[in-house]
Amino acid sequence: MVDFLWNLTSFVIALGILVTVHEYGHFWVARKNGVKVERFSVGFGRALWRKTGKDGTEYVLAMIPLGGYVKMLDERVDDVQPEDKDKTFNNKTVYQRIAIVAAGPMANFIFALFAFYLMFLIGVPSVKPVIGQIAPSSIAGQAHLVEGSEIVSVSGNTTRDWQDVNLALIAEIGSEKIEFKTKSDGSQYVKTYVLDTTNWHFSPEKTSALASLGITPFRPKVHNELAVVVDESPAAIGGLLVGDKLVAVGDIQTADWLTFAKEIKLFPEQEVLITINRNDELLTLPVIPNSIEQSGKKVGYIGVAPKADAWPKTLLIELSYGPIDAINESAQRTWNLTTLTFSMIGKLITGDVSVKNLSGPIGIAQGAGSSAEHGFVYFLGFLALISINLGIINLLPLPVLDGGHLLYYVIELFTGKEVPTKVQEAGFKFGALALLMLMAIGLFNDFSRVLG
Repeated sequence: MVDFLWNLTSFVIALGILVTVHEYGHFWVARKNGVKVERFSVGFGRALWRKTGKDGTEYVLAMIPLGGYVKMLDERVDDVQPEDKDKTFNNKTVYQRIAIVAAGPMANFIFALFAFYLMFLIGVPSVKPVIGQIAPSSIAGQAHLVEGSEIVSVSGNTTRDWQDVNLALIAEIGSEKIEFKTKSDGSQYVKTYVLDTTNWHFSPEKTSALASLGITPFRPKVHNELAVVVDESPAAIGGLLVGDKLVAVGDIQTADWLTFAKEIKLFPEQEVLITINRNDELLTLPVIPNSIEQSGKKVGYIGVAPKADAWPKTLLIELSYGPIDAINESAQRTWNLTTLTFSMIGKLITGDVSVKNLSGPIGIAQGAGSSAEHGFVYFLGFLALISINLGIINLLPLPVLDGGHLLYYVIELFTGKEVPTKVQEAGFKFGALALLMLMAIGLFNDFSRVLG
């Protein structure tokens, strides 16, 4: 329940910020072009708060935080006084209308630049992409990638950390080969490997791009020994102590920490016997794990952490830049994610990427909660990513979206005539249906992952 509330709160905050930014883009350009804005609403439905400003615009915070709108004076829907005709949206030139409609998505891209700029200015702690293990019969194994080497580029894209590697790999979905460049610890010699991905089957909803290629990132060794036992946790109440070595959960031997953690999750609010080695003496203790929500499922949690080796200092990095360099980095990250998103849309159309990979509000809420939990800089990165996606989605040529309106205005620009009202209305109905279908697919995928 706590996870649900955290995810929901993070989602509402994130969406509120991004919707406000998007609608403010429309609002600001409309006002600059002399259009009277009657209402600026964040959210839909019943108003929770409203205030009329000195500019005559009614500012509204509504109950349903799943969007927003800017209501501009328009003769097609309003009774307009003769003296206000020059303040109506429909009486502006086609260039002005294009600018007003395009301003919403553009505001999202500008916000992404700003969010990434702050993120790089503050600094993002990360680790170098050093390969831990290679599955022998995997695609990476067949290409003879070397364990312990650092990935310096993927298909020409420089990779400073694992996020860079993952983004570069996602962009290569559907490719028949992927070029990796690596170097060994302490060496500047770069070696090139070409992975044959003709038969690469990557399902993001099931596994990571790295795992599907047979690559496991380097992690410091985790020992099957307790380093932390939280006070008043189920583990502490059951009698577990720091230094205990984990032997079994029920009848399952736990030779490593991952097996132990996996087994504990199977017993939310159920008593389970945990066998430990304490000072060379085997003890079996009854423990009742608490129940927490993880990816929509109830799992067991006892409040312990294992002993682990420290990260080698040579692998720890911080992506931090000065005020000038951060501008270039934020612009590059925004451009990379924008081109990647357009690429993914194209691959959805061609079938290289399955519609099963689409996420709905539940998936976005989980992403918001997870990024906020990791810290402010990660939440900034999440905001920037979703802002880019919101801008791109709104540019799609579906009549109910900004892109659909822009399509009509571009047609008008070339023909010299407005698109007939009946055609526009039919287009809006089609656009609304298409958008609802996409939302339904996203929600279905969300529920499939939660119940999965």
